[in-house]
Amino acid sequence: MSLHDKYADLINAANAHGVANLAVRDADGVLYIDGEAPSAEVKQQLWDLYGQLDPDYRAADVVMNLSVAAGAAPEITEYTIVPGDSLSKIGAKLGKNWKEIWDLNRDKIGDKPDYIQAGWVIKIPA
Repeated sequence: MSLHDKYADLINAANAHGVANLAVRDADGVLYIDGEAPSAEVKQQLWDLYGQLDPDYRAADVVMNLSVAAGAAPEITEYTIVPGDSLSKIGAKLGKNWKEIWDLNRDKIGDKPDYIQAGWVIKIPA
């Protein structure tokens, strides 16, 4: 089964929800999905669907680079990391996807989502 077939529901949902400049490409066993979601809600819906298709994101065969359209209302809150936190614990506590929290904070967290520090203030998608 090709990655396009495996994630057809995700691609179709992106089209149905009006993701602009949608680009889907397969390279080296990874499906790249790029585009501009019309709202943060649509972006979250697509991440939720991806989570249903690949629970725990273990396959690691999709990279979604979705931005939110300019002019869409910012829907971000802040959270201060406390000792013992991890992105998955924060996500579970706040009802969010850890990967989306990581994507929103890559400028601070970098490429290692398990290396966060108490006291950091991170952005949480609303």
